[in-house]
Amino acid sequence: MAFLIVDGLSSKYSSSKGPVYAVDDVDFELAHGESMGVAGESACGKSTLGLSLIRMLSGGTVQGKITFDGDSILDMDQSIFDDEFRWKKISMIFQGAMNSLDPVFTINEQFIEILKQHGFEGDSKKIILDAMNSVYLDEHVLKKYPHELSGGMKQRVIIAMALLLKPKFVIADEPTTALDVLIQAQIVNLLKSLKKEGMSFMLITHDLAVLSEIADKIGIMYGGQMVEFGSSEQIYKNPKHPYTQGLLESIPKLNGNVPKYIKGVPPSLLDAPTKCRFIERCPLAIEKCQELPPKFKTESGYVRCWLYEDEK
Repeated sequence: MAFLIVDGLSSKYSSSKGPVYAVDDVDFELAHGESMGVAGESACGKSTLGLSLIRMLSGGTVQGKITFDGDSILDMDQSIFDDEFRWKKISMIFQGAMNSLDPVFTINEQFIEILKQHGFEGDSKKIILDAMNSVYLDEHVLKKYPHELSGGMKQRVIIAMALLLKPKFVIADEPTTALDVLIQAQIVNLLKSLKKEGMSFMLITHDLAVLSEIADKIGIMYGGQMVEFGSSEQIYKNPKHPYTQGLLESIPKLNGNVPKYIKGVPPSLLDAPTKCRFIERCPLAIEKCQELPPKFKTESGYVRCWLYEDEK
């Protein structure tokens, strides 16, 4: 049974040139213990989607419906969400650990501040140590300032902070970006262990190889839309959307096949197009693609592509 249901989620920013439609009509569902990956080019709406789910979209508006354990997140009062949901049930690992920590406070002081902000009244030392142990960091790290830690240690501190109050659902926005391969492997293994313990999470990344190891479901975003959503197996073995196919063909393979690239550039999100957003770059475009495609059902999700109209 789904515990997270996203229905028709749309998010837009205001700008001097007009509204920026960063996320447009996104749907998906997750069951308890399931993990989800979100992939796509830069500026396709991945991070905005994550921020919308946790109601932290600055300078923008969010429409649609987000249901978490039966509660409608977008309809509830902000104070109720802050007191009962934020960090207790839903937390986020923000992109760029280097910029997420305050340079003038020790790591321990920053943990304490999170607990105060969320009204924690238990044993603060124990819960902080539990969070640190979960990311394989020693207690002495708590006495250090951010500049005294390596990039990998900072990233793990940010993950520990997101796990501090043991939320049911964690949004991880590119947690392995800019890290060396050994630290990346440690973080991937950590996410795997959290998944085994029953935690659900959304992993936002460019790295399709990482998603293949972790995600049960995958959403492919392009131009603010989720153009394909389905099981990990279906996305990797039988991708439907031409953009998904292009992404997978761009990955270097051990068999010596030369990676292919997708020609052209993504569309502007300033003006919501009334046609398929991938049409200018799509090698399979047909006349019907001049119209914006709806979602056509697949074996494990949906795809936004007129090529599958007859299979609906």
